[in-house]
Amino acid sequence: MTDERVLDVRFDDASLIVDLMDGRTIAAPLAWYPRLLHATAEQRSAWERAGGGYGIHWPEIDEDLSTEGLLRGAPAPRTH
Repeated sequence: MTDERVLDVRFDDASLIVDLMDGRTIAAPLAWYPRLLHATAEQRSAWERAGGGYGIHWPEIDEDLSTEGLLRGAPAPRTH
């Protein structure tokens, strides 16, 4: 049985890394998420679960990601 809810969120120098409740780990390039890329380490660490655990919200930088989008490999929408 899969469980795509967020267990933990962490970062390395170039990636966003999300651990899911079912044991899977998703890694995506930070370059895909400009708000996270340009945030401080403190701002990145201030995340909270959203959407019943299927989303991640960073209140200080107004960023929201879903596990569905991460699993699809969807970068943040480009703004002009």
